[in-house]
Amino acid sequence: MKLLYARTSPYVRKVLVLAHETGQAEAIEIVPVTATPTERNPETVGHNPLGKVPTLVLADGTALFDSRVICEYLDARSAGRRLFPEGAARWDALARQALADGLLDAALLLRYERVMRPAAARWDAWEAGQIAKITDALDRIEATLAGSRNDPENDSGAGLDIGAVATGCALGYLDFRFPDLGWRTGRPAAAAWYAAFGRRPSMQRTTPQD
Repeated sequence: MKLLYARTSPYVRKVLVLAHETGQAEAIEIVPVTATPTERNPETVGHNPLGKVPTLVLADGTALFDSRVICEYLDARSAGRRLFPEGAARWDALARQALADGLLDAALLLRYERVMRPAAARWDAWEAGQIAKITDALDRIEATLAGSRNDPENDSGAGLDIGAVATGCALGYLDFRFPDLGWRTGRPAAAAWYAAFGRRPSMQRTTPQD
């Protein structure tokens, strides 16, 4: 398998964290590519017409995208730990993944607005709207974690599912790109949870770098 990869992408990180946690990281060949909203990478587009990473290319040439599909594929082929639970727990985990991915969607739009759009064309109301989404998502994460007793460092797997992985990668991206937002302020449960989850080897091995 080949993973079309950008080392700053939080969605790529989510895939890699799951791969490490399920013991499949060594089975994936990392292929660095450059992809931006304004410059489409021919190699990526050849496999994924959306031109986005992550894209996973299987041995037979089949391409899987986006991160949610790739994560579920890798989880289904895992011979060990599984991060997509069954029953009612599955819907809870998927909902938490969707919340974290939605936070990332807003954060990336905010990043593009600040970095890629010419200053004269920036829209303050757009930026405020994305920040509001991030803030509300963080408040929901805080409320959820405040009622949780799972230990994110427990290697038995307790509390470790796709929702936790997505949440950890989303919070990590805020640290990476938006330290000015101070997301920990007023959110002690989320701060404590991330401090522990961030120590997992899978997170340490996938720390984003410019």
